[in-house]
Amino acid sequence: MTTDSSRTSTTASGGISTFKGQERALRADRLGTGGLLLSVLAATAPLMVVAGVMPTTFAVMGIVGQPLLFVVLGVVLILFSVGYAEMSRHVHNAGAFYAYISRGLGGTAGAGAALVALVAYNALQVGIYGILGFEVSGLLATYADVEIAWWIPALVAALAVGLLGWLKIDVNALVLGVLLVIEVLLVVVFDIAAIADPGKEGLSLHAFNPDTLTGAGVGTALCFCVAAFLGFEQAPVYAEETSRPHVLVPRVMFLAVGGVAVFFALSSWALTVATGPAAIVGTSQKQSAGLLFFLTESRLGGTFTDVLHVLFVTGMFAALLSFHNVVARYAFAMGREGLLPAAFGRTSGSSGAPGTGSLLQTVVAVVVVAAFAIADDKPAGDPTAPVLQLFTWFGNIGALGVIVLMAAASLSVVVFFVRRGAAGTQAWRLVTSALAGIALLVIAGYTVKDFEVLVGAGPDSSLSWVLPGVIGLAALAGVVLGLVLRARAPEKHARIGLGNEAFQLDKAASS
Repeated sequence: MTTDSSRTSTTASGGISTFKGQERALRADRLGTGGLLLSVLAATAPLMVVAGVMPTTFAVMGIVGQPLLFVVLGVVLILFSVGYAEMSRHVHNAGAFYAYISRGLGGTAGAGAALVALVAYNALQVGIYGILGFEVSGLLATYADVEIAWWIPALVAALAVGLLGWLKIDVNALVLGVLLVIEVLLVVVFDIAAIADPGKEGLSLHAFNPDTLTGAGVGTALCFCVAAFLGFEQAPVYAEETSRPHVLVPRVMFLAVGGVAVFFALSSWALTVATGPAAIVGTSQKQSAGLLFFLTESRLGGTFTDVLHVLFVTGMFAALLSFHNVVARYAFAMGREGLLPAAFGRTSGSSGAPGTGSLLQTVVAVVVVAAFAIADDKPAGDPTAPVLQLFTWFGNIGALGVIVLMAAASLSVVVFFVRRGAAGTQAWRLVTSALAGIALLVIAGYTVKDFEVLVGAGPDSSLSWVLPGVIGLAALAGVVLGLVLRARAPEKHARIGLGNEAFQLDKAASS
């Protein structure tokens, strides 16, 4: 039934279209279990973690027991997932975190969470452009004898990601899946080679000994390691684009967090086996981000190592695309519910993708990369060079934001089910959510406390409070926006977190 070419009309698919074929609902049935799992896991960038995060944690924190940390974090995040997954059965919204928080803690808190999510995921995505540009520039210099500035491949990647973001999500899932499977297989090959040819100490399980987690650096090491898991929590973002969200989203979340925990625990253990537990810290300090490639060179040869270098870049590209899709869907959900201009709440008529949100994310990425490029007046190898600061600063801002969101979501789960009178039937889920929330708050506290270590700044640097303050400002701005909407536009405030259910409010208002 169509009322007017410029007004809302009901489509045959059940969505509500606005303005020349654009819809205010994401296309359903685009993703199955496999596509959703691959889209989620791509954000974890397994090769980037194994080649970058793990050596950095060993070198900076001197914690041999990193494999055990991944196991501990896996347990914490599974506890978190129990309540989070149950919440996903009741709330299907591309706004995920902020939608859940809205349902439990109210629309004003949800508005604060929405701004935090938008800032955090943008920061995570944009930060990767720094390390990708750095790596591509290095590869071209090494293998093609071509010298180019890091920001050129970074901007090319931003445009490529932006174009892919306008395509159907199932096409994106295919791209992500191919890149993810290849890089995981290469890491598994290294793990097997390390176990088959261990260092002087043999197949030592010392890295799983609790005694290896003593010392002042454990809390900060947790901050490094938890960043490796970021991505698994994105499954509910795609709920509207799956055929059975109440089944697929919880399934994918548990598969993702369990698989990531096991994969990273085994891979970090393989690194300790290859060098020997006694030598892993010293070797990591010497080789830095070249540790994995140093170890594969001697065991698997130069050709394998060259391929690994290339897949290191494609893995980062996959993570860029995954985070881009998440940011676009958060912007779409926020536009649909009045937290951003209405233009963001419409999808492309041809692909069903949130095109305006995708464009926003691309513009943000290009502007930030351009700003760091203009400020780049130091050699790329200098740890204070903007190319490396882009990765460390923005990556840690994003990680802090997501940790805070997970903690708030844990509290929201408890409040949501208590208010619904389901505390008895959901008791064990409420307990796991509470435990996970406490653990996540502890990790967030360590992240803020040791932020200067995470970003490589001095103890007296203003960065130790300015950078984490970005998340605080985002939360404050969101809460203020929520309060303004509650006072001046209560109908918009009532929509926060409703997702597709907001359509019913539209219908009621127009009838």
